[in-house]
Amino acid sequence: MAERAGIILAAGIGRRMKSAKPKVMHTVAGRPVLGHVIAAMREAGVGRIVVVRSAQADSVRDYAASLDVATVVQEQQLGTGHAAACAMPALSDFSGTLLINNGDMPLVTGPTFSSVFAAAEKTGLAIAAFRASEPGAYGRVILDADGYLDRIVEHKDATEAERDVDLFNAGTVVANAPDFFRWAAKLEKTNAQGEFYLTDVPLIAKREGVRCAVLESDAVEVMGMNDRAELAQAEAQMQTRLRARALGAGVGMLAPQTVFLSWDSVLEADVWIGPFVVFGPGVTVRSGAEIRAFSHLEGSIVEQRAVVGPYARLRPGASIGEDVHIGNFVEVKNAQIEKGAKANHLSYLGDAHVGPGANIGAGTITCNYDGFVKHPTQIGAGAFIGSNSALVAPIAIEDGAVVGAGSVVTRDVSKDALAVARAEQKEISGWAARFRVRKTAEKAKRG
Repeated sequence: MAERAGIILAAGIGRRMKSAKPKVMHTVAGRPVLGHVIAAMREAGVGRIVVVRSAQADSVRDYAASLDVATVVQEQQLGTGHAAACAMPALSDFSGTLLINNGDMPLVTGPTFSSVFAAAEKTGLAIAAFRASEPGAYGRVILDADGYLDRIVEHKDATEAERDVDLFNAGTVVANAPDFFRWAAKLEKTNAQGEFYLTDVPLIAKREGVRCAVLESDAVEVMGMNDRAELAQAEAQMQTRLRARALGAGVGMLAPQTVFLSWDSVLEADVWIGPFVVFGPGVTVRSGAEIRAFSHLEGSIVEQRAVVGPYARLRPGASIGEDVHIGNFVEVKNAQIEKGAKANHLSYLGDAHVGPGANIGAGTITCNYDGFVKHPTQIGAGAFIGSNSALVAPIAIEDGAVVGAGSVVTRDVSKDALAVARAEQKEISGWAARFRVRKTAEKAKRG
């Protein structure tokens, strides 16, 4: 297989998004749209990738760099053909097969790109196209009698007859790299928008006797997004895909349409998910675990047979061990909860280690932050923390220790000891009866 490189066109301003954020940095299933396109290219065997960005899009530069992807700047917005040509200096030493694709296609997959590469092997040039009932502003793909590309006509330049064509340009081109850059150098901006169109490259190739193959792709995979509504549609399509993948892998869902997954969610067979559960990035749930309704998880791992929720929140760094119970309105952050431990109600466990079999009573708080630094809490195996307790970190509650309900604990508690830190209870005999008599008389006097 010839060496493969890719150019991602991501320099568009995206005015219709009405956002200060570059269009390709908006997320679908917890990942920037640009990240989805990069991942699909890599899945298709693309070794070198160059992202074309605008001069102001520092977030695109930084995100691409985090994925070991180079960027170049399109200083002036002179069209898609000009944008692709801007990548030539970064690929001056490359002579393999080149894939050019728009950066706003979050649903595209590696197999689709691989199919366009395969189509290009016939002639040295190929594009992707799709059919849809709503034509919108997509360029029309006009085929010749042999099924090869005759021309692509942008919507603004199309005649009424051409606008009736139901085959549309997906924005994907594959060509031999030196040929492509030679053709791109010949582009002219003789069109309604006064821009250098990428879609004119096949026409220039045709003049040299090179025919362009057309791969008809799935319309959902190649859908772009130009505004918030289309971004929401892409999210809905991605969630449908992710749910189907999870169900096919043996994950149980009571109401799949209410469960929202991340692009990297790892859910093993026999995981059970209740309604209205949200998975942020970085979550792994092992076989036999149950995530109950209205829970939110991100950056966490849930081991076998653990039960989380309902109404639980797992934040980054939460590690929920086997057979652990994390109940309603319990929040866990950067904490390891070991096998068989339970925190069933209304608690916060942050920067903590909870030993196996420990019981965390309702209303327990690990007071981990002093306004400057986060401090750890250690709770030993089999320890029992009474309800409405505050554990002021840094602190260690050793194995088997008991903290009495309502305590504010500021010092370490020894193994198997009882710690009680609350005011001593005082009882005044007959006080309640005298209080009621006095208050009743005061009320009657006021009329």
